[in-house]
Amino acid sequence: MIKRLAALLMAGIMLCLCSCGGEEVISKQKPQVEIKLSWWGNDVRNEYTLEAVRRFEELHPDIKVKCSYSEWSGYEARSRVQMVSGTEADVMQINVGWLSEYSPDGQGYYDLETLADTVDLSNFSERVLKYGRRSGVLNAIPIAMNAETVYINKSVYDKYGLDIPTEWDDFYAAAEVMKKDGIYPLSGAEKSIFLFLTAFAEQRSGKHIFNENSELNFDKEDFRLMIEEYCRMVNEQVIPKVEDYQRFNIDNQVYAGTVAWVSDAMNYYKSIIDSGVEIVAAPYPVLEGKESGEGWYEKPATLYAISKNTEHPKEAAMLLDFMLNSAEWAELQGIEKGIPISRSARDYLGSIGKLSGLQYDASLLMEANPEISEMDPTIETADLYNGFIDICDLVLYDKATLDEAAEQLIEQYKADFAFAN
Repeated sequence: MIKRLAALLMAGIMLCLCSCGGEEVISKQKPQVEIKLSWWGNDVRNEYTLEAVRRFEELHPDIKVKCSYSEWSGYEARSRVQMVSGTEADVMQINVGWLSEYSPDGQGYYDLETLADTVDLSNFSERVLKYGRRSGVLNAIPIAMNAETVYINKSVYDKYGLDIPTEWDDFYAAAEVMKKDGIYPLSGAEKSIFLFLTAFAEQRSGKHIFNENSELNFDKEDFRLMIEEYCRMVNEQVIPKVEDYQRFNIDNQVYAGTVAWVSDAMNYYKSIIDSGVEIVAAPYPVLEGKESGEGWYEKPATLYAISKNTEHPKEAAMLLDFMLNSAEWAELQGIEKGIPISRSARDYLGSIGKLSGLQYDASLLMEANPEISEMDPTIETADLYNGFIDICDLVLYDKATLDEAAEQLIEQYKADFAFAN
């Protein structure tokens, strides 16, 4: 009996100790914090981002990341509502133009320099970080840089015995020998061709299309020059009219060249490269006496920001640093969003052999041209380039002279843009 009582007493003591120990373990567990991450992209981007988030959560089991994503147009529309209502994600992918729109005074997003103990900013040069600043406040960090680039189907050019174009007139010389077969030396969508012609006009005039105050700096003669050059390129079959531009003509090699962003290189050319066709990033075309890259513009391909309304800035900063600087994220993302700016991410990709190919070559070309200017977001306004193309069509269809078209374009722009004095 005594032995049975002793056993029961010991069991009770052990049960109490185990119970108390369990409570102690539970009390030491940190409550799980939930933060939200939003981005835009295609299925490939969504898949690797979700996998990267899963790895982050494995490393940080006390943080739950709720993901929100869609294609660009839906993402942009939803984000506008969220920014106005203050319901945006804790960590979000943003377009560079949003900084001017939602944070002109630097107060629209979280000041990332206050989180520098968590986000390793030493991986980024001040030259790069300036793209994420507004009124001196670091609102966002670029993922990669971007610029319009001329991509040339070297296999087609070789077939006609032509060198890769380096000057503007080289495209007209190529058209002379290609047009008999219905081949265009160059092509591009509305914005790309507008920026291509802007570079030409800036080299001719020696001034930027916008000044430092985002005011239109071109006058009637500058726009007349751009209109004339576009119409000449269409009439001499250097390019198809932009409204006739079809991306499948890249694959069937009707277009022997295309103007497109660095970040879009493989979106446009992966299948054709896989079939054995040689595509190269061509030098930025120049006029005699001008520097390579003059008249061209660079911008962040995209950026990451943290909401000024976040209730969990520390956890948001941990996720942001993981997205920008970690080997895990870099391995999954590769160069899909462009060549990473982060020094640690780029070094890791180099160590595993992922820094190669057309997009990498285009990125190196961009970085090797210090004459490329910082892009004013206003230059990407749809009314600017769409209005230009509409006016050019008036000339192409003999509904206006060059002078009349240039004058009409200036009048249209006056309604939407500020002009320099």
